[in-house]
Amino acid sequence: MPAAEAQTVDAPGQLPPVTVTSPDQAKPKRARPIQRPHHVAAGGRKPAAPQPSQSTSTTNGITGGSATVSSSLQPTAASARQISGDEVNARPVSRVGEVLEVVPGLIVTQHSGEGKANQYFLRGFNLDHGTDLAINVAGMPVNMPTHGHGQGYADINFLIPELIQSMDVRKGPYYADKGDFASAGAVDINYLDRLPKNIVELTAGSFFYQRAMAAGSTKVGDGTLLAAFEANKYNGPWAVPDDIRKLNGVLRYSQGTATDGFSLTAMAYSNGWNSTDQVAQRAIDQGLIDRYGSLNPTDGGTSSRFSLSGNWAQSSEYGQTKLNAYVIRSSLQLYNDFTYFLDDPVNGDQFSQTDKRTVYGFDASHAVDVRVAGIDTQTRVGVQTRYDDINVGLFKTVQREILSTVRNDQVQEGSVGLWADTTARWTDWLRTTVGIREDYFAGHVLSDTPQNSGNAQAAMTSPKAGIVLGPWAKTEFYGNAGFGLHSNDIRGATITVDPNDKVTPLDRVPLLVRSKGAELGIRTRAIDGLTSSLAVFVLDFDSELLFVGDAGTTEPSRPSRRVGVEWTNQYKLSPWMSLDFDLAYTRARFTDVDPVGNYIPGAPAWVASGGVTFGRETGWFGSLRARYFGPRPLIEDDSVRSLSSFIVNARAGYKFDNGMRLQLDVLNLFNAQTNQIEYYYLSRLPGEPIEGVADRHVHPAEPLAVRLTLAATF
Repeated sequence: MPAAEAQTVDAPGQLPPVTVTSPDQAKPKRARPIQRPHHVAAGGRKPAAPQPSQSTSTTNGITGGSATVSSSLQPTAASARQISGDEVNARPVSRVGEVLEVVPGLIVTQHSGEGKANQYFLRGFNLDHGTDLAINVAGMPVNMPTHGHGQGYADINFLIPELIQSMDVRKGPYYADKGDFASAGAVDINYLDRLPKNIVELTAGSFFYQRAMAAGSTKVGDGTLLAAFEANKYNGPWAVPDDIRKLNGVLRYSQGTATDGFSLTAMAYSNGWNSTDQVAQRAIDQGLIDRYGSLNPTDGGTSSRFSLSGNWAQSSEYGQTKLNAYVIRSSLQLYNDFTYFLDDPVNGDQFSQTDKRTVYGFDASHAVDVRVAGIDTQTRVGVQTRYDDINVGLFKTVQREILSTVRNDQVQEGSVGLWADTTARWTDWLRTTVGIREDYFAGHVLSDTPQNSGNAQAAMTSPKAGIVLGPWAKTEFYGNAGFGLHSNDIRGATITVDPNDKVTPLDRVPLLVRSKGAELGIRTRAIDGLTSSLAVFVLDFDSELLFVGDAGTTEPSRPSRRVGVEWTNQYKLSPWMSLDFDLAYTRARFTDVDPVGNYIPGAPAWVASGGVTFGRETGWFGSLRARYFGPRPLIEDDSVRSLSSFIVNARAGYKFDNGMRLQLDVLNLFNAQTNQIEYYYLSRLPGEPIEGVADRHVHPAEPLAVRLTLAATF
């Protein structure tokens, strides 16, 4: 090891440099009921030997080992973590999106069918389907700008959990290599290049749940070929069965190491489903439907995603270079009905949203380590580009038959992000980072309403900074601050008239919105076996403007501030048993003056989770997990609040010496009668006043369910 590196200390939870795009925030409703609901909707390769730009040791007794890490000079924050795939897969979950709840403080719910993107909650944000939470899978961004169902739509139903090598978690706008959709946080999911053993799994359970998964890898030439396939069917407890029909596949070829090698990955995903969307609580109370009933049995959708990506890395005396390129072809068609007969008392309010796009992207970065005046430094520079060619539409429908077109647009949208940061180790106990990012967005909208066609462009500069102090007694202290941004739907930046009547004038909104954040934290392993971190943060948004995909218009909002604290703990009781507990509190408020109130609808205050996991290579294993999702204000004056939820999942199983595994998952162990999601808005059932009724609209949590898995490795 070079002398310059021999004295460095890994930052706890340190993450590899990754390339993604970032944030936006789900938009709240006014206290006075309005006319519609708010629905806008390279890891795994063998690590190289330690080099000047890389460290694989843990010299401070804080950081856990990871397969590949960036330079040991790269500082981080108290809220940053790298989570192993084993930890992810040890948890019983009811849907694939819930694997993201391994991220401390993150809640993942569903308000519709299982082919639709999940609903995310983090740091006092109702992130809708992904705004302000940047998700990246195998080097490709998941969030979709200018999407038919909501800005930043992030559908991870194509994820195969068994292929996860690690999750890299970073929160806040403090990182120069993070741009759009990452103000609240970013999760980078790294796939394996090879499996230790081939695996076949068969699962069956309550409500006609069926899943088959097979995955394996083999040597091909100088590299490794990995293949995986998944098929899933599920009806759920709903009166109208979900009838999920999901097919999913991955093919990946890799050579070399994570620092000197390459990988090529092809993915294919297709899904079709029915959905029971949120329903008016009064319909349940009046006995019109039961708890799992539907008010429109023809809701549902289809979705597909096909991608090809490549990653290349090379290390030399001049530093380390990483390149990543991808092309994604995705489509979505949704049929939703949230207000029933409010807008159209004759035909009803069902509508269809379509989104078909091709995404091209390229990320490149270079890191170089230099000793300047006796100070070890690392400088990284990078460029991230993305281009989306989109056809997006909104249609009024009856039983999935089109009645009329609200709007249909052809959109070309591109972005370029240039970033750089420099990290310096001043002493054995002081590291600092300063960084800067420049984002440029531009695009063109060709609308079927000519007045709403046009061009839009914007640029924004975002400085970043971080400091790490320590270690002292296996404890480090962190400070982070930075400016960030999120993009708005570009159709809102070119709109001039309401697409519903083609006459009513509407104001345009800015294409980019500023976010600002800061965090102070501590991480310690002063107690053997226990890793504990505490982070206090503040996050401001100049506006929470969103393009409302369900209406085809832009809905203005207000500036906001979130102040919160996160406490995260992992305790390794023994080599075969571990405990974890996470607690988060956020105070979310609008910061301007408005008589309707300053609470942010849908913003959670208290979130907690915890559990115990046990097991060895063979023999008994299991997990018991609990998750608390606190009540949220549903309107700005806090006079209407959601229920809280407390759900417990359990797993028990046995691993045989011959590679067989038998596993039983029990979901919602205590059969909690609570809701996945709640909203408050106007809707109208047949026979009700023409102006509608303001009410809660809920999507209940599924009742107790069991799933039995038989797996074999060979």
